[in-house]
Amino acid sequence: MRYLILSDIHANATALDAALAAADGRWDRVACLGDLVGYGPDPNDVVERIRALDSAAIRGNHDRAGSGLADAEDFNPIARAAALWTRDQLRPENLAYLRDLPPGPVQVNGISLIHGAARDEDEYVVAPGQALACLLETSSAVNFFGHTHLQGGFSFHDNRLEAIQPRPEPGASFSALRLEKDWRYLLNPGSVGQPRDGDPRAAFAISDLEHQVVEFWRVPYEIPAVQKRMVSAGLHDSLVHRLALGR
Repeated sequence: MRYLILSDIHANATALDAALAAADGRWDRVACLGDLVGYGPDPNDVVERIRALDSAAIRGNHDRAGSGLADAEDFNPIARAAALWTRDQLRPENLAYLRDLPPGPVQVNGISLIHGAARDEDEYVVAPGQALACLLETSSAVNFFGHTHLQGGFSFHDNRLEAIQPRPEPGASFSALRLEKDWRYLLNPGSVGQPRDGDPRAAFAISDLEHQVVEFWRVPYEIPAVQKRMVSAGLHDSLVHRLALGR
């Protein structure tokens, strides 16, 4: 089964629509690694799209805060204001959906879905030691995680841990990673709605374990349209500006 792996959509329906359009016909089911909401202007639209896709989804920290499961006291002031705004905007059925999302890790068809780390859904996995600890705590050979908004990840084989940094060829929308037998992987599809790796394009991945390949995708979307909605919603200027920078 081919999975479209989405993470950190952050209430950006325009970016989500661009990702779905680019991946059309290339996947059988959607898996979402959390943070459907937060920061962006379209919390209801995004939740309803993910619900309609019958996605295999887990929660993120912004889903907990936006749905009222967490008080967001550990957020910075800008993120907390966005979480409280999100909570006020969400319709009851979408609040209920977010509250019912399970924490990771969740296994689906041979892959593990994780938001932060296997042992702590709020941990940002960026260092090799963190990645190795996460891999040692999961039973799947292929694991997908989010939270950092950084596309890439790690491979582990024969006691060697290596970083993976996808680089699409010029003119290409994706780069393909061939999965090796007996290797283990901890892979981040990047953020659909708020990338932070210097590339503002929407990021996602497509996992095809039957053919042992993962594609890391980047697609452009109409960032000014999203920024305009954010301004109208009264979201903080820093959130508006960072979309165009990919930071």
